[in-house]
Amino acid sequence: MPTIEQAKILIIATDGFEQSELEVPRDKLRDHGATVHVASPDGKAIKGWDETDWGREAEVDLTIESANVADYDAIVLPGGQINPDVLRTKPEAVSLVRSFFDAGKVVAAICHGPWLLVEADVVRDREVTSYPSIRTDLKNAGARVVDKEVACDKGIVTSRNPDDLDAFVKKIVEEIQEGRHERKAA
Repeated sequence: MPTIEQAKILIIATDGFEQSELEVPRDKLRDHGATVHVASPDGKAIKGWDETDWGREAEVDLTIESANVADYDAIVLPGGQINPDVLRTKPEAVSLVRSFFDAGKVVAAICHGPWLLVEADVVRDREVTSYPSIRTDLKNAGARVVDKEVACDKGIVTSRNPDDLDAFVKKIVEEIQEGRHERKAA
């Protein structure tokens, strides 16, 4: 079981990520001592969406395609409407999420981020939460949808919106320190 100080965490996103949903986990996990990398489709800096308009850029460390699951203990999927909607059309992003799931690693998604969990087919028979507008998509994918600040089912961590970020990050830390999560295929 890695300590959070030994953990390596990957955040994947593209333009239109909800500003706080990338920055808060990135910064708080780094504050805990974890190494956190950000990956985008082309490996270039990405621009956030800050509530009602374009926000700040986030620096990127690598491309999604070059990310290796074996190098990381967890993956974090920020929301925003634009970001996960674009990423779920990218086979390399969907495949990467599925690979983290198959490896028993922590998979964390907030707000609209669980759209990627639907696309990767990893929510069937699992308790999850999300932003209200995508809950029907989660139900249609076989998830047991709940409305609470953080839901966790064998290392799959989900939250509803930026108001839940403290609980979301706390649960990510807890799940990483638990180590590999044995899961039946979704």
